[in-house]
Amino acid sequence: MTDADAFDPEAYVTSLRAKRREKDEFFDSHPQSPIPPADRDDFDGLDFFEPDPEFRMTATVETHVDPEPVVMDTSAGREVRYLRVATFHFELRDTDLVLGAYRQEHDDSQTLFVPFRDKTTGQQTYDGGRYMELTPDAPLDELDEVVVDFNLAYNPFCAFTDTFDCPLPPEENWLDVVVPAGEKKYESA
Repeated sequence: MTDADAFDPEAYVTSLRAKRREKDEFFDSHPQSPIPPADRDDFDGLDFFEPDPEFRMTATVETHVDPEPVVMDTSAGREVRYLRVATFHFELRDTDLVLGAYRQEHDDSQTLFVPFRDKTTGQQTYDGGRYMELTPDAPLDELDEVVVDFNLAYNPFCAFTDTFDCPLPPEENWLDVVVPAGEKKYESA
């Protein structure tokens, strides 16, 4: 059975809404919340686009055996090096798209870092772009496909306060489409 056969849109939306409530609780009260303590009394929760299964799709995976280094600028003006370990190819709104997936050097975890910008960036979403993290069920070199879910796109911590220094999406991950999914721009009260 493929992921598409097992996918239940109603259960998916219910689960996504529950995860968003958990995140709001964390941001509201946890000591490690990126919301500045002085702003937490007025925090009413994060703003999200409505869950939409259209923005959850299967991408083919191109694995890079000898990953190329990619230098990313950060919100504080520094540069950080990542390795492009995979490239995802998929279609969204009748447009063929490509996204790079990265890991920091010497990072042996399975988690893939996917920073991106789209046509909502700087308008409905954070000026610096948004992130997705994917943790495939199998080692990267064994994957042919992966689910890319923009409903899970989130703002980096630097969107909430300038005490954080966050990597900015490299130009190769600037999508020339509108992706109204995931977390919207944070507006403090």
